[in-house]
Amino acid sequence: MLQIKNLNMIHKKDLRVILENFNCVLNDGDKAVIIGEEGNGKSTLLQWIFCPDMVFGYCEAAGERIIQGQRLGYLPQELPAQDCRKSIYEYFLEEPMFLEQTPKELNRMAKEFGLPVDFFYREQHMETLSGGEKVKAQILRILLSKPDILLLDEPSNDIDLETLGWLEKFILGWKQIVLFISHDETLIEHTANAVIHIEQIKRKTQCRYTVAHMPYLQYRQERLHLFEKQERMAENDRREKKIRDEKYQRIYQSVEHAQRSISRQNPGKGRLLKKKMHAVKSMGRRFAREEETMTEMPEEEDAIFFKLGNEESKIPAGKTVIEYSLHKLYTPDQERVLAENIYLQIRGPEKICIVGTNGAGKTTLLHKIAEELLSREDLHAEYMPQNYEELLDSSMTPIDFLDASGDKEIQTRIRTFLGALKYTADEMNHTAGQLSGGQKAKIFLLKMSLSGANVLILDEPTRNFSPLSGPVIRQMLKEFPGAVISISHDRKFIDEVCDKIYRLTEKGLEEQ
Repeated sequence: MLQIKNLNMIHKKDLRVILENFNCVLNDGDKAVIIGEEGNGKSTLLQWIFCPDMVFGYCEAAGERIIQGQRLGYLPQELPAQDCRKSIYEYFLEEPMFLEQTPKELNRMAKEFGLPVDFFYREQHMETLSGGEKVKAQILRILLSKPDILLLDEPSNDIDLETLGWLEKFILGWKQIVLFISHDETLIEHTANAVIHIEQIKRKTQCRYTVAHMPYLQYRQERLHLFEKQERMAENDRREKKIRDEKYQRIYQSVEHAQRSISRQNPGKGRLLKKKMHAVKSMGRRFAREEETMTEMPEEEDAIFFKLGNEESKIPAGKTVIEYSLHKLYTPDQERVLAENIYLQIRGPEKICIVGTNGAGKTTLLHKIAEELLSREDLHAEYMPQNYEELLDSSMTPIDFLDASGDKEIQTRIRTFLGALKYTADEMNHTAGQLSGGQKAKIFLLKMSLSGANVLILDEPTRNFSPLSGPVIRQMLKEFPGAVISISHDRKFIDEVCDKIYRLTEKGLEEQ
């Protein structure tokens, strides 16, 4: 059992309340997903559950965590910096149980993850692994420690489509507790039987949470029905209030008029009218008390919305966006050939997605395509890397990144757009290092929108957006009037946005 009692969390920098009096109980067999908009504290909650000291520098937290001696296994959203320079072998050696495993058992685990049988013993540095290989290595090391409770922060990030299928089976087959964060709606729909929803409502001035022991789709449906019912009741209460207020005003004005027009020679009638006005005012006070118990309109945290692209972003249907060929694609260190005879042609506003197994070289290929397109003068391309820090200095604020001119008028406009993306005034002045992955992704999307780009080069564009924002992002990209070249393992993104899918193999790009 995992129990959390009376947890309160307050952001240290801007004193925003993340959670207030949070209570939750999970039992064996529960597969609970934590959902919520970007920056709402999902990762912070998971870190606190694993080790309360982990969040000390970020927020004030007080509450009780009851785990009854069970062992916790934690997968962070990003590979810790201190592990990046270690070899794969050194990384696994740090888990005491690693040396107790037989070669046969290690081979079995490697095959289950779609990794070479010698993977555990490689001298290759962890930082040189593909995004998906890093995730697999971390999960493997967690499993070696024989955990009872799994805490997984974005386990589906950068995992190829084949391994996503394995991950779903793995979560469903885990007999104890799995508590995870994911932006992969398909994974959530297939695995979660409980939902923890963290919200920031009323312009992020009030926190709210819901714990629902039901599948994700059922939770969304019941939440929608509940909101619709509450909205109907609230509208009905307001109609009745309007009718009541109009009637009250007529009575009040009638008595008030009678009081003003009564003759001084008729004191008896004056006393009666005074009593009547007293009764009318008493009725008004009763109505005011009743208003306090009126059904409130449902308060929901809206998903982000803004338009991506404009008239400048349109590309004629016959224009060649890129005709790219590469004889051999090497690893970044030039030591190994990943693929040969690569050819890609894109015309007009096509939206293509490159898929493939982890380590196939998709990000390396996209880098090369980006280099060519970003240098073109007849196109305006923008690039969103998988690792945001490639282009985003962790010491910069969102406004610094979006505008280097210092022009007050431009910065005011940027602040308006950031507000539409659910940034608070305080968050606009946070450094990138203090922002969540989803908040960083929003900055890149806004930069693309403001730039008037007509070609978007996107490496895992939806990987850090919540399941609530995901549909909005997909619709924005689908309606974008220019070309989109992407890498993604997001099954909904591939189905809803992309016109063509290419699989990168050792033999090149194969259209699916």
